[in-house]
Amino acid sequence: MSLEFGIFLPVGFGGELGADGDPVEAAERVLELARTAEECGFAAAWLPDHLQTIPPSQGYAFESWSMLAALARHTDRIRIGPLVSSNSYRNPALQAKIASTVDVLSGGRLTLGMGAGWYQPDYEAFGYEFGDAPGRLRALRDGVRTIRRMWEHPTTFPRGVQQPTIPLMIAGGGERVTLKIVAEYADACNVMVSPAEAARKFAILREHCETAKRDYDTILRTATTACLIAGSDEEAQAALSPAMGAFYPGDFADYLLYGTAETVGNRIAAYEEAGVQQLIVGFHEATDPEAIRRFAKEFIG
Repeated sequence: MSLEFGIFLPVGFGGELGADGDPVEAAERVLELARTAEECGFAAAWLPDHLQTIPPSQGYAFESWSMLAALARHTDRIRIGPLVSSNSYRNPALQAKIASTVDVLSGGRLTLGMGAGWYQPDYEAFGYEFGDAPGRLRALRDGVRTIRRMWEHPTTFPRGVQQPTIPLMIAGGGERVTLKIVAEYADACNVMVSPAEAARKFAILREHCETAKRDYDTILRTATTACLIAGSDEEAQAALSPAMGAFYPGDFADYLLYGTAETVGNRIAAYEEAGVQQLIVGFHEATDPEAIRRFAKEFIG
């Protein structure tokens, strides 16, 4: 398949929506961004699942599944989903039911993105046990297996619209555990790395698929990136923050979509060459619909 694009919507986690002003207007802006992306030809709209801002503050941070339900009714074509829903915040049976409901509301456009969870302040603020990474990964495996089984066998709630089940994405690049879970249970994967690293991760995923006797090509391969198109590479690079290193490893200035349209185009091509099938773009001007339109004009047509 040719490369398609998703948008990573701001719902407040990064402080994009502020703490002042009208929260209704802030929510409407998120919906406007999703509608703009749909009009511009984006294939999917994704949003984070966090319970407060980073760092914790009084800023607006909308709950992801409530917002996904709103997106389901305010868009018509674009696929929607969390990137990603924390396995620790809702027990698997409840998560399966919530996802099924949103799939129905969207007319069958949901992809359920799942992850092991990582943002400890959420756990502490809401009374969840954080534990260690191996424990959270074991819980993720159990959780996605339970969700799959609940969708595949008769239950006491609707299983959604899509058949045989709602697509399931697993985010993370852990090579021994996370990518193995992808091979065993997922319809899609997501990584937040450079193109070169994405190619290496996908090669490891292919090996896990061979072990699991799974067709590697049935898994949608996605990557998340950030974008700022500017008049010069230097202008765009100056806007990069060292704090982005918490999400993007290595020398992210060398691979994020920050630069002129030509530079951004070359970096998009590198992701496609690495095997990425959907590139999920978070915009530097996170709440500006014009940033979406400009990107679409350059790279979607």
